[in-house]
Amino acid sequence: MALWTFFGLARGRATSDWPEGDAQAAGQHGVQGMPRVTAQACAESCAACVAACPTDALHQVEVPGGADAAPRLGIALDYGRCIACQRCVEVCPVGTLQASHDWALAVRARADLRFDPQQGTPARDTLALELQNVIARRFRHSLHIRHVDAGSCNGCESELQALMNPFYNLHRLGIFFTASPRAADLLLVTGTVTEPMREPLRAAWEAMPEPKWVMAMGACAISGGMAREGYAGGSGLQGLIPVDVYLPGCAPNPAAIMHALLLLLGRSEQHLHGGRRDG
Repeated sequence: MALWTFFGLARGRATSDWPEGDAQAAGQHGVQGMPRVTAQACAESCAACVAACPTDALHQVEVPGGADAAPRLGIALDYGRCIACQRCVEVCPVGTLQASHDWALAVRARADLRFDPQQGTPARDTLALELQNVIARRFRHSLHIRHVDAGSCNGCESELQALMNPFYNLHRLGIFFTASPRAADLLLVTGTVTEPMREPLRAAWEAMPEPKWVMAMGACAISGGMAREGYAGGSGLQGLIPVDVYLPGCAPNPAAIMHALLLLLGRSEQHLHGGRRDG
């Protein structure tokens, strides 16, 4: 024990400053994130990215042309389905889809995960958002989470476990995991929500005291991910219980999870609106 104490004193503080600072502080420097749609129109008659996407996150839509120009085809992207496999980026011949370092993409509304060149950024319900923030501020420094694995591959669980290590040290933010839903403020769900897990999940939700929130973590909990609507897979939380925060990815990294939790508490900002990254 004395040896480890000396080692710790010699190395100094290991904990990150995240959410303060940049990706380097988050331990995610150089990490590849979600693809970006950088142009409205695709190459003529090209649908390579749609064919390559394993989760049907992409589809083609008509993009209006100019005054005398005929409509062209563009790409709509659902980040709630995207697993950031980069296949679409690899097969795109003109750079319409490009790689990015965007990984902190938690949102409050499902619509904000959908990019559609036919539509602008959806209007925000500022009154509802302000009400949510007023309630969440009471939990700013004391949030208790009940995690439920509803059919995950354990990729998300691996990232959740990393929150407990000395680098991220989630407890310093006043955020804790609890074994009982009766002591929880937030129900954090991972996995596709398989049929056998629907009733236990609903029971956990109903056992939680008010006010309570739900976070869908990962593509599986949002839309079903790779295993959606299969013989053993579900379609995520859609239509089962209300969701307050959506965190896309497969799997979201620990820094992205922290951003999502702080977004719920009004301690961080949402960076994605209408599928478009701010700035």
